[in-house]
Amino acid sequence: MQSIKPFIIELRSQKVILDSDVAKIYGVETRDINKAVKNNLDKFPNGYIFELEENEKQDVVENFHHLEKIKFSIV
Repeated sequence: MQSIKPFIIELRSQKVILDSDVAKIYGVETRDINKAVKNNLDKFPNGYIFELEENEKQDVVENFHHLEKIKFSIV
């Protein structure tokens, strides 16, 4: 089993894993993770899921090399 430790980053004073990395861990497409979340919002605590703000996205791309793939994604 793959370790999740390399995927954990800190944002907003919380340790998080981005949807694209969750998808990689489970071997599925990011859209599948987002669809599953959207269809099951009631299973997640309030504040458990959030979207990156533009400045956060830029910071993540600059500081976490494996996340460069989100550089041109729309926030």
